[in-house]
Amino acid sequence: MDLETSRTLGGIGAILMFIMPFLGAYTAILGLIGLILVLIGLKGLADNYKEQGIFNNALYGIIAAIIGCVVFAAILIVGTVGLFTRLGIDMANWMDWAMFQRIDWATITDFTIFWDFAIAILAGIVILFVLFIIAAIFLRKSLNLLSAKSGVGLFGTTGLLILIGAVLTIIAIGLLLIWIAFILLAVAFFSIRPRAAEPATPTPPPQQ
Repeated sequence: MDLETSRTLGGIGAILMFIMPFLGAYTAILGLIGLILVLIGLKGLADNYKEQGIFNNALYGIIAAIIGCVVFAAILIVGTVGLFTRLGIDMANWMDWAMFQRIDWATITDFTIFWDFAIAILAGIVILFVLFIIAAIFLRKSLNLLSAKSGVGLFGTTGLLILIGAVLTIIAIGLLLIWIAFILLAVAFFSIRPRAAEPATPTPPPQQ
């Protein structure tokens, strides 16, 4: 894949990731497409610059983020099922509203029934947070390599913003910083310029 195609795919993918909050029902699908396009673009650039760390670090980062989301979702589901079971709610018949009338709602005032659930959710949040930080570190390493190879300093700025955003995901501003980083990433991709061709070596005149 040539340099022009790689930077175009990466830029379009970053734009899709930036606008995905405004896409309603298509947010998840187009966000995933955007992520795939960015990875394809990074792979092409890694091949062009002969630096596989650009793609490999980005891939490791994405894998870490996905693992974090899957683990958190699993903990949330298991914890919720366990809580409902202790409350006497049959998840297989949760649409049976008569079942809710048989629940001893007085037990809800005893907050110890929610303790295991709260601990599980807190553990899931910690795991998700740690893996997001790890993912951001890998992504920053990838973008720093790309910045050095392409000469586009904005890639390094984007990587730093992603890392700061990941650290601040504990508060809402972290997600905002990561969202802003997507548009900076798109600008960085489109700022890549083709490398100048090496000047041809003149043919020495024939020896007399």
